[in-house]
Amino acid sequence: MTSKKTTAAPVSRPACKFPGCEQPAAPAEGTGRPPEYCAGRGHTRASAWKERRRLAAEKNGTTISAADDASPVTMAKVGGAELLRSLRTEADRIAALGKDLRERIDVLTDPTAAEAEVEAVRAAAEQRAATAEAKAADAERRAAQADQFRTEADAAAEQMSEELTAAQDRATAAEDRAQAAEADRDAAVAKAQADAEARIAAVGAERDVTVAKASAHAEARVRAAEADRDEARKKAAGAEAAAAEARQDIARAEAVAQAAQAETERVRADAAQTLTGARADAAREREELRADLRTRAERAEHQADTYRDELAQLRAASPDPSVEAPAKPARRGTRAQSAQPRQAADQ
Repeated sequence: MTSKKTTAAPVSRPACKFPGCEQPAAPAEGTGRPPEYCAGRGHTRASAWKERRRLAAEKNGTTISAADDASPVTMAKVGGAELLRSLRTEADRIAALGKDLRERIDVLTDPTAAEAEVEAVRAAAEQRAATAEAKAADAERRAAQADQFRTEADAAAEQMSEELTAAQDRATAAEDRAQAAEADRDAAVAKAQADAEARIAAVGAERDVTVAKASAHAEARVRAAEADRDEARKKAAGAEAAAAEARQDIARAEAVAQAAQAETERVRADAAQTLTGARADAAREREELRADLRTRAERAEHQADTYRDELAQLRAASPDPSVEAPAKPARRGTRAQSAQPRQAADQ
């Protein structure tokens, strides 16, 4: 019989677990857990842990101090205690912020506070409306005063027209008197000449004396008539000047009346425009205030929910059991409370 020899297959060894090492692990000796690192290179579980830590720090851009490298557990305890104290301090700060936030939420959801703000805005709008009404009343007063000025100007113009008519009548009478004086003078001259010619024909000797007397008398009457005529012309010139001045006064009075009428119309238009603008501004400001109050209430409610969630997460992650997360109020109740000041503002 032929004997057969059995050849044992080579056993593959795992690679070294040291970071970056591609050598196979050391062969196993005896029973037990096989080695995980190669031999002769100083690759051990501790050196592999330090190498992985160094590579991670290099990747993150940080450095490892000598104390962390020599005593990692002790330094981790010290750092963990410091972080715990910082976390507790931060939790206290967040608790204070939460308290302040709750107070602000209470103010935001308080119908009385919203009513007070709406009342203040309404009072300001009413004040502006009262100011506009006062301006309108002042404009009406100025319009009434302008009407009074126009009435007085019309009365003055009528009085001046009457005085102009009287002056024209006086000028006409003076002209008539001047014409009558000239007619008397011409008649007296003609009569004197006729008398003189008659007496010349009758009495030649007395002609010169009679003619001289008649001429002297006629000249005297002519001079008197001319004086009356000049006086009448002076009076007529004065009456004409008075009439021209009266016409100028009438033109000025009419201009003043037209200006007063235009000023009255402008003042009334300005008053109406001012009152309309003031009322429109008040209505727009009330609508803007209502929209802003609604937006601010919704934003504050959303932020309050966010802060409560963050505070609850921080307190849940905090090791301090004395810090309790605040209970989140029902959203429907908060919205119902915030709706009350909106309804009060709409009213």
